[in-house]
Amino acid sequence: MSADVSLEEPARRLTGADGARDSDVWVRSLRPWDGYFAVVWAVTLAVVLGAAQPSWPLRAVAASIVALNLPWYVLVGRPAVLDDTGGQGPARRYVVGAMLLFLPTAVLVNETQLVTFALAPQCFMLLRLRGALWVLGIMGAVPFAGWTLLWRPSLGEGVFRLLLAVATFAFSAFLGQWTMRIIAQSRDRATLIAELEAGREEIARLSAAHGALAERERMSREIHDTLAQGFTSLLMLSQAVESELEHDLPQARRHVALMTRTARENLAEARALVAGGSPADLAGNSLPDALNRLTDRHTAQTGAPARSTVTGGVRPLPTAYEVVVLRACQEALANTRKHAGASVPVTVLLTYSSDALTLSVRDEGCGFDVRAPREGYGLDGVRARAEEAGGSAEVRSAPGWGTSLTVTLPLSPATVRRST
Repeated sequence: MSADVSLEEPARRLTGADGARDSDVWVRSLRPWDGYFAVVWAVTLAVVLGAAQPSWPLRAVAASIVALNLPWYVLVGRPAVLDDTGGQGPARRYVVGAMLLFLPTAVLVNETQLVTFALAPQCFMLLRLRGALWVLGIMGAVPFAGWTLLWRPSLGEGVFRLLLAVATFAFSAFLGQWTMRIIAQSRDRATLIAELEAGREEIARLSAAHGALAERERMSREIHDTLAQGFTSLLMLSQAVESELEHDLPQARRHVALMTRTARENLAEARALVAGGSPADLAGNSLPDALNRLTDRHTAQTGAPARSTVTGGVRPLPTAYEVVVLRACQEALANTRKHAGASVPVTVLLTYSSDALTLSVRDEGCGFDVRAPREGYGLDGVRARAEEAGGSAEVRSAPGWGTSLTVTLPLSPATVRRST
């Protein structure tokens, strides 16, 4: 997506019902400008009609032409000012028309030059700086030259009118350039606001996408650590039952009972997962009790001895910490069943210290090379859980030396107080 396209929608929202950007000072305050222009034209009409010369018919004609500036501005000039497309056609059309109305009257009645104070800001609003200065110069030079040739004033009056024309040009140029600076600053600010709006929308979109990705990863970990492991246990038990039906019926019945128990526990985990509550093993149980249940279940499914030991002062901790430890233990026991062998002894050690909670799960299986590429999500999920809680997870293993998984979660006094 290009920058222009990304800014299009925010810029559209900055645009009012009349097509003008609400953030542009000069557009937002256009009604006071309208009032200013109307006052200038009204004062010019009064001065022209009240001038001592030329004759009344000429002053009446000049006043009538000056009055035409008002509908010309309303019908053509104001829409050109509000036009934000960047086209110069409507602006030039209005300026040319305004000049055709202004120059003849300024030659006939010199007081008509007061209109310059209305037309000069409009020129700077509508034209580029060079073009506006050229128009402003014509508005000062042509009326003075035409008026001088037509009425042949005295030297003193001519000098006075010349000085007045120069002063009017200088003031109008200053006012016009100030107006252009305001317009430029307002447009820059509008662009900046549009960029900020676009950036805010992009941040919101990325935040939503990141949240969705994080939730998807969390659900993947939960499903892997609960339902997937339960189904794996059911599959292993069903295979054992199939081999035992012919020669060891009591053992097959025991495994069928374990399958029923595992299915119920999986169902409880699924319900807890959907409800967003604590894992089923932690519901109403302490963390040491939950680990004891895991090791008992492991022994019942595999027949291998699994022992859970707790050291240190047992105390309640935040649920998030206990979930990390519980899921890490589940993953370690599941890996032992799948890779180390059904008869491999497992030791689970949970240590409460003043500043950390540590879980260590060790088996005496065949081990593996921790540097070798491996498939699966489990150990990476354990590390991710530990890091999210501010801790760490370490796997130590070597071929023929067994495997140990150690998860360490730092505990601060504030963490312990919040849990109690």
